[in-house]
Amino acid sequence: MAELALHVLGIRHHGPGSARMVQRALKHLKPDAVLIEGPPDAAEMIGLAGHKGMKPPVALLVYEPDAPSEAVYYPFATFSPEWQAIQFAATGRSKTSIQVRFIDLPQSLRPRRAVPLVEPAPKAPADAEEGDAATAERPPADPDPDPLNALALAAGYADGEVWWNRLIEERRGEEDPAGSFDAIREAMASARKELGHTRHDPQEALREAHMRTCIRAAVGEGFERIAVVCGAWHAPVLTTEALTEFSAKADDHLLKGLTKRKTAATWIPWTYDRLAFDSGYGAGVASPGWYEHLWLHHEGVSENWLTKVARLMRAEGLDASPASVIEAVRLSESLASLRGRSIAGLDELGEATLAILCHGNPMPMKVIERKLVVGQRLGEVPEEAPAVPLQRDIASLQKSLRLKVSADEADLDLDQRKETDLARSRFLHRLSLLDIPWGTLQADQRQRTSTFHEVWKLQWKPEFAVAVIVAARWGNTVFDAASAFVADKALHAPALSELTEMLDHVMLADLASAVDRVVSRIEHLSAVASDLGHLMDALPPLARVLRYGNVRKTDAALVEPVVAGLLARICIGLLPACASLDDEAAAATRVRLDAVDSALTTLDRADFLEEWRAALRKTGDADIHGLVAGRAWRLLLDSGTSPADDASDRLSLALSRGNDPEKAASWLEGFLGGSGMVLVHDDHLLGLVDQWVTSLSRDAFEQLCPIVRRTFSEFEKPERRQIGEKIKRGSRISAAKPAAPSAATSAPGDGSDDTYDAARGALVDPVLRLILGDRMP
Repeated sequence: MAELALHVLGIRHHGPGSARMVQRALKHLKPDAVLIEGPPDAAEMIGLAGHKGMKPPVALLVYEPDAPSEAVYYPFATFSPEWQAIQFAATGRSKTSIQVRFIDLPQSLRPRRAVPLVEPAPKAPADAEEGDAATAERPPADPDPDPLNALALAAGYADGEVWWNRLIEERRGEEDPAGSFDAIREAMASARKELGHTRHDPQEALREAHMRTCIRAAVGEGFERIAVVCGAWHAPVLTTEALTEFSAKADDHLLKGLTKRKTAATWIPWTYDRLAFDSGYGAGVASPGWYEHLWLHHEGVSENWLTKVARLMRAEGLDASPASVIEAVRLSESLASLRGRSIAGLDELGEATLAILCHGNPMPMKVIERKLVVGQRLGEVPEEAPAVPLQRDIASLQKSLRLKVSADEADLDLDQRKETDLARSRFLHRLSLLDIPWGTLQADQRQRTSTFHEVWKLQWKPEFAVAVIVAARWGNTVFDAASAFVADKALHAPALSELTEMLDHVMLADLASAVDRVVSRIEHLSAVASDLGHLMDALPPLARVLRYGNVRKTDAALVEPVVAGLLARICIGLLPACASLDDEAAAATRVRLDAVDSALTTLDRADFLEEWRAALRKTGDADIHGLVAGRAWRLLLDSGTSPADDASDRLSLALSRGNDPEKAASWLEGFLGGSGMVLVHDDHLLGLVDQWVTSLSRDAFEQLCPIVRRTFSEFEKPERRQIGEKIKRGSRISAAKPAAPSAATSAPGDGSDDTYDAARGALVDPVLRLILGDRMP
């Protein structure tokens, strides 16, 4: 038997220089077994990595079928050393038999998130060496001593990230990488000795014990040339010497007693922004797009990068000439030379871009950072990858509805009078109901002027893959899953307002089978609800359904009796519910009054409006909190139900000297809150307010000034200016009601701004008759 050759290649996850070194090392070593730090749970997925339909960035998703939310990700980019090791084995199998295995501690043996595996802190480069390439979404741990920073300080660098990049990731040499891997292993052995073997991760000893156990198993199966690809931090404890130092018995004792759970795995598309530090991914890198560039362009790094930058700037409508690119290349290389570097790095290229192409303006650099340095690439996986039926149905609908799946944000403008756009709208609403928010409905101005119009913002995120798996238990198609999910949610929904909001989405999603259950549940809860606030919160969504349901080709007729019943209970209970409100409850009731009034005005049903405004009149006339009473009268005035004279009388009564000034201020706040146009157009109302303010004593004025100031601060600036100008002209403001017009006041040539000249007004009659025709009164 030949002597065992065990080679441990300590790398940085997602490092292009490390990937290039691994690629060259494997070609030189010609191993018969490649052991990779990765999840053994996904062993059956390794073969798909060589499929022609697999386009990184991608990730292995490992989850528990019984608890899909307990999922972790193992991302791979083209420049990830582990990915290149898998590709080497896949391409080499046609000539020789190469065994590829994952050897990290399986997720099936790790504790659930109730006892979470502590992840490295974001933007800590050494943590990229740590080896757990999983869990993009788990919270970071508190920072601890960083071995790369310690090594960088010893080498004369202030930052471990910069040191590692210059030493490994950006090197261009073609020499045998064996010496580099030996040096990395020795450096990490020293760091482990100084900083401690396990650092902050209590699971690290278990992981390393499992990796050694897998190496021993490979040796026992007769493999003679074994290459181990792992995070640099783990390399010193996986060597031949380490297998002796850490006995098999000791490792077995560590692993003994771990509870095993059932797990499943598949490949999912990933994105570069989720591969970055800023996403919270512990083993992330600061600049995935730049690392991809380093991997693809072994030569001409600066020229190709700055050409990309110029192309992006031109696409964004900014000037970027070839001459500027040439000058930026020269500047970046000069900066690199001054700093003792063989090639320009990202720092030098960024400084050259800012100075030459951006002319010192930092704003374009933000776009370059987002689209090039980080990148917005979304990977692809082959159809052969395992997928739940719901996931396949979603993919089929995305294809048939011509909806592009992209990591970029994209606006989708839908006209629901078109069958395709209507189907797209229903599909996006169904996904939203399933908590898969691929599309976010925007509050676009055009939507407020068109009942057929919807604007969505689409952006696919990798974590949606887990959401799809979680939702898959409700059905095998989007329609079935959404219907079943809504029916179950409606059954357990505790709040009436939650149900009515849900019904709005259900109607838009065209889930006919779920509508009956939701409406039935609404009827049940509304029948037993005693809180008027809940009833008022529930009405506006139902009114929207009743108003727009048929426009969107959905049957809303069954909602009408629910709306009628709710409105009747609101109108009956409004006055008793407002009898004794404190300031906070009154403020909430005022908001609800506005919402209900707006919904009923939009619905435009005469019978509903008559019932509602009668209730408002009773409420406004009652001795209740001024904020609510004043709001009721303002709604009546704006609707034209009550004449301005009645509102003036009520305002005069509320602001009379016999009333408590604080209660008067509350009434005024309710009446004027949100808009001061009524004071701009009605001199009498303005005079009443002016007279009340000027009649206040000094103490009362100081007490009420904050309330009145708050009321007027809600007005638009032009409204405040016009009110101020009218007050300044004081002669035109009077609290007395204007007298009825007489012959004297209506005589022509009076010269008064408030008189009407009948003779001059008759001159426009012929023109109006030409315009209005038979409609002229």
